[in-house]
Amino acid sequence: MATTYLEAIREGLFEEMDRDPNVFLLGEDIGIYGGAFKVTAGMLDRYGPRRIVDTPISESAIVGAAIGASFMGLRPVAEMQFADFISCGFDQIVNFAAKCRYRWNAPAPMVVRAPCGGGIHGGPYHSQQNEAWFAHTPGLKVVLPATARDAKGLIKSAVRDNDPVIFFEHKALYRRVKEDLPQGDYTVPLGKANIHREGRHLSVITYSAMVHVADEAASIVAKEGLSVEVIDLRTLTPLDEDTILASVRKTSKAIVFHEATLTGGFGGEIAARITEKAFEYLDGPVMRLAAPDTPVPFSPTLEEAYLPNVDKLVAKIRQLAAY
Repeated sequence: MATTYLEAIREGLFEEMDRDPNVFLLGEDIGIYGGAFKVTAGMLDRYGPRRIVDTPISESAIVGAAIGASFMGLRPVAEMQFADFISCGFDQIVNFAAKCRYRWNAPAPMVVRAPCGGGIHGGPYHSQQNEAWFAHTPGLKVVLPATARDAKGLIKSAVRDNDPVIFFEHKALYRRVKEDLPQGDYTVPLGKANIHREGRHLSVITYSAMVHVADEAASIVAKEGLSVEVIDLRTLTPLDEDTILASVRKTSKAIVFHEATLTGGFGGEIAARITEKAFEYLDGPVMRLAAPDTPVPFSPTLEEAYLPNVDKLVAKIRQLAAY
């Protein structure tokens, strides 16, 4: 039976909590209520209040408690109810958790789960893609799964990792994406991209929900004779630069595609690395497609106009293919 993206994350957490008694969860409404999106439903009954900890509405306190617990040999998984409000715990994450290993060789094995992204009409405070904040911070690992298989395998790898991991879960994928998962205990390595779709003429480098948009756009232009390769980065830090460059050297054209706003987005970093390290292979400019530099609109009509989509990507593919 196919498993949804949401259920895959839940399965991964169940398995890691069964495997390691030092793993525990904390966050707002994750216990009795089962989480805002029901990812943690049923866990309080199974593990009890010592391992499923309902917290006050204070992201700073949640992150701080997780850091302290990680120093004491535990492996906390902290939930931010929405990725937007991770900003309230930002100082704890970037100025403490990220730097502890560097400053005094104190690992902080913790995961911060961050439901992110638009497409749910959540408005400017419940829809952001703010992964670039953390990819810019040495010491943090940044994970953004696009598929159910990867969501489970990556959450398990994140829990086992000895560095702090920011785990972005796209809300629009929770119940829309499903697939059959491998049997038994499996993980997906951090720092390894996936060639989601093989192609010859052009590379689309993307991550999170935009992987599915890219796949649909590639199917449309395939009818026109264009073969598009879709690279799913899966993690931004560590970044699998080798897979990106190998794809661009094969196709000679690249579009970097993400949902986050354009200016200062992680796509600029990818484009720069392609230009620096694969320039002689390029047969056209490295192009970017992202959201405009505005807050996410609340109006469904405006949100639809704001978000990158299949039609916008198809137009960009055609433009670059004709260059």
